[in-house]
Amino acid sequence: MKNLCIFCGSSWGRRKEFEEAAIALSTEIARRGYGLVYGGSSAGLMGACADAALAAGGQVIGILPNALKAKEIDHKGLTELHLVESMHDRKAMMEQLSDGFISIPGGIGTMDELFEMWTWATLGWHEKPSALFNVAGYYDDLIRFLDKTAEDAFVKQAHRDMLIVETDIDRLFDRLEDYVAPKVGKWIPKEGTII
Repeated sequence: MKNLCIFCGSSWGRRKEFEEAAIALSTEIARRGYGLVYGGSSAGLMGACADAALAAGGQVIGILPNALKAKEIDHKGLTELHLVESMHDRKAMMEQLSDGFISIPGGIGTMDELFEMWTWATLGWHEKPSALFNVAGYYDDLIRFLDKTAEDAFVKQAHRDMLIVETDIDRLFDRLEDYVAPKVGKWIPKEGTII
């Protein structure tokens, strides 16, 4: 792996643990010699990630849609800042420049990015790992729901298992670095049929 992408909020959230985790994770990305790819903002957890990686001597690449430049406030101190036309372009460039994806607490945009990268992996469009860094139980309810999607046969268990879920940074990196994409088809047959 060369670059890791963090998906997170342009807000701070209510708990100090969210900021602390963003800083710790981004610092560790830089310490391990990886570049950080993220959404390009100086606001909220996004800005905390960039600032922490830069302070630790890391390379930070931001990708920001022109339409969000004023709202998310582009970070002025990045190694690279790419301005793109749309959210679609942002996610496509994030995928191209990254070797793995980590979602920390965030809102709807974070969910969108997480699910798109994970979906592309289930379709075989890339073989890169996606992970949830579950800070202070933030993703507990989502994890239970994702487990249910597999239990109710809308998601294959192998595809559910592709999403790495961790609360410990060292274990998170171990699993990202050891990740091997499963070789499994996308579709789940109707009960009693064979594909």
